[in-house]
Amino acid sequence: MICHPVNWFVGWTMILAAFVLGAVMGLGFHKHEFLGGYTSFRRRVVRLGHIALVELGILNVIYALSPWPAPGNGPARAASLCFIGGGLLMPLVCFLTGWRSDPYRKFFAIPVAALMAAVVFTLIGAWP
Repeated sequence: MICHPVNWFVGWTMILAAFVLGAVMGLGFHKHEFLGGYTSFRRRVVRLGHIALVELGILNVIYALSPWPAPGNGPARAASLCFIGGGLLMPLVCFLTGWRSDPYRKFFAIPVAALMAAVVFTLIGAWP
């Protein structure tokens, strides 16, 4: 039973987006200098964004299937929004940082805080 359907939909959409993005990025990975070379910061942070898209999509699907916290209460809604927000913002910040490092790398704290809040709200909502 899907307890948090919005997270289920967003999670699977993120996983699909990661597969499509991986296929597109894969067209250039054979080139040694793609995104500045294999060990460049730019290429590493773009790869991190791709992996974050998959993994945080999976985390949203797992939350969607979790019966705790019970759907409809305050902590459940907050956790749901934080999982979605953090899951979408983390890859976005990674990709933007790969594009222009200086202005965007400072924003990593936002998705991290959202994901930490999601876990806290999940724990609070599941407390007996």
